[in-house]
Amino acid sequence: MFLFQISGYAQQESLLPKMRPEAAGMSSSRLAYLDTMALEALAQKQVPGMVALVARNGKIVYHKAFGAANAAGEPLDLNSIFRIASQTKAITSTAVMMLWERGKFQLDDPISKYIPEFKDAQVLDSLLPDGSYTTKPAARPITIRHLLTHTSGIGYGAIDGDPRFKKIYKKAGITDLFTTEKITIEESVKKLAKLPLHHNPGENFTYSEGLDVLGYFIEIISGKPLDEFFRTEIFEPLKMNNTFFYLPKEKRDLLVSVQTKKEGDWIDFPTTFYDPDYPKKGKMTFFSGGAGLSSTPVDYAQFLQTYLNKGILNGNRILSRTTVDFILKNQIGDIWKGNGSHHGLAFSVVDDLGAAKGGNGSAGTFEWGGYFNTQYFADPEEQLIGIIMKQTQQVGGDETSWKLRNIVFAAIAD
Repeated sequence: MFLFQISGYAQQESLLPKMRPEAAGMSSSRLAYLDTMALEALAQKQVPGMVALVARNGKIVYHKAFGAANAAGEPLDLNSIFRIASQTKAITSTAVMMLWERGKFQLDDPISKYIPEFKDAQVLDSLLPDGSYTTKPAARPITIRHLLTHTSGIGYGAIDGDPRFKKIYKKAGITDLFTTEKITIEESVKKLAKLPLHHNPGENFTYSEGLDVLGYFIEIISGKPLDEFFRTEIFEPLKMNNTFFYLPKEKRDLLVSVQTKKEGDWIDFPTTFYDPDYPKKGKMTFFSGGAGLSSTPVDYAQFLQTYLNKGILNGNRILSRTTVDFILKNQIGDIWKGNGSHHGLAFSVVDDLGAAKGGNGSAGTFEWGGYFNTQYFADPEEQLIGIIMKQTQQVGGDETSWKLRNIVFAAIAD
């Protein structure tokens, strides 16, 4: 098995040209600690493989692949495609804000104005032994802003932190995350709309399927299927040529397997409440705005660079400068007070407290990750992007995400 390689194939085209680290104000010798970190993580079986990318001032200064793409030991490549799961959320949020810029709606509009099934929302009171439940009327309607910021009160089914909602969502047949079954996002969202909320909208943060709701909302407002809107309005302008809900046949061999450990050895993760092969098999009709995309570090770096460029890349403006600034502002007040970050309309954003703690980047650094162990950050002050993509489930002890950040920020040399 190869532990490290730069690439085994012609690398995908990138809008971010490669540059020697020193020419972008970075230290090559310090970035080399990423090699050491990755090889140690492989040796300690924290992960079976990873691809890491660092960009500064719109130039790629580090991009390497380590380890295996599957349990058979086939090597990862720089062209390898990863399920990015919740990294989809920022792309969906961006699409929402593109339509907002066109005057299609207001952020504090009730979602029921566009999806009537959400009218008369109810908050869970108690779950009874027979699976039924009692509710009380919500104090206010769910708005589009609530959905963007995970303050709607909607839950997340099989991965919800509250076991009551796991039971309720399962009984209702809610599709969490993604599926190989023949179902549309419209069908799933309309079932979801009938279920109780965790809390009154706007009163707490509950990680939720709200971005799936907004995926369907985008279809209603734009008149296009979500995959088509993403392709024509975001992926093609930003040349995100390896980002898909479902992989075309010619790309399927590039998909990295989700792996877990069994008796100390890496094995391909089995089918549980989802089929891990969903991006390349099944009915391919469910476009999850919250978790459905697969992509590469290069594609996602181009998306993040668009934000660092205040909404434009390669001459294509996706959002205005003013909208980008607005998206990164605190939208949930004191709900996260004291933890070093706030939530904007698409990302978690490091605040002054978080920056002062060290290792998180400058105030204003925006970040998130994905269910299959992918992470990213982008620091507007330093014009710095870090992305690390892995594909694991039910594996503890992975320290590569925080180590990536430490090493990358410490490699700034200008």
